[in-house]
Amino acid sequence: MEHLNDTAKKWLNLSNTERILKCKEQLWIGYPRALQVLDKLEDVLDHPKSLRMPNMLVIGETNNGKTVLVNRFVSKHKHYIRETDNSLILPVLLIQAPPRPDEKRFYNSLLDNLGAVYKFNDHIDKKQYQVMRLLERMETKVLIVDEFHHILAGTPSAQRVFLNVIKYISNELQISIVGAGIKDAYYAINADPQLGNRFEVASLPSWKPDDDFLRLLASFERLIPLGQPSNLIREELAMKIFTMSDGKLGEISTIIKKAAILAIENGKEYIDTKVLGAIDYIPQSKRKNQLNQVGF
Repeated sequence: MEHLNDTAKKWLNLSNTERILKCKEQLWIGYPRALQVLDKLEDVLDHPKSLRMPNMLVIGETNNGKTVLVNRFVSKHKHYIRETDNSLILPVLLIQAPPRPDEKRFYNSLLDNLGAVYKFNDHIDKKQYQVMRLLERMETKVLIVDEFHHILAGTPSAQRVFLNVIKYISNELQISIVGAGIKDAYYAINADPQLGNRFEVASLPSWKPDDDFLRLLASFERLIPLGQPSNLIREELAMKIFTMSDGKLGEISTIIKKAAILAIENGKEYIDTKVLGAIDYIPQSKRKNQLNQVGF
């Protein structure tokens, strides 16, 4: 069982149903670029308070690992109770940008994620005050806003107001802002040139059929509890996965998980091109065509 890591080896003792559930779990693979971005986020977190706090924009295509990466960072810096004074400390706060740039919705989301009690119809100034005091009291150092590109769904005026809110929070509390989204997030933040200059861009590019991609496949194989080695790095198999996935990390993960589940269900216990061809999967690039064919 040298093709598996120690944890996956233990999972082989589980029932097929339990192994399938393990295959469906969120997998984390610390590939080089992801680790570089995590290191940058750690630098942001460790930065002392200053008049000009460092900010970051994590950019990548849809389903290419942005949300998984920021959640990984958040999981390393969970809230805790400080023993000296029993204070609740929240080093990092992750929220999702509202569907459109709306100051009230943004404050509501912040309050919800902070576990605060508030009235939906409270005046926006009251909500702002409540948010600012809670972030200050919990000593929050980094505010992460996922789906940052949602800002572009509003009017230019609404975008400016929303960006001003983010800038105000950062300036007033001297905390860092991290935005995550598709490349449109870059255009959103640069709608305010002064704010845009404060954000360092960290990109998560799509994968290419190179040695890094083969190392990624080898890492996946060590995490999937199959009884026989699949040798995913074989050229025929690797290129099949790459072509199906369009080089998107989320798609690569989905394909391998579906193939592993099928290999468990049919008793084969390894992935090959036949298994890949038999899974219920439509490439991301062809899904729109599928909708057109059924009349949507």
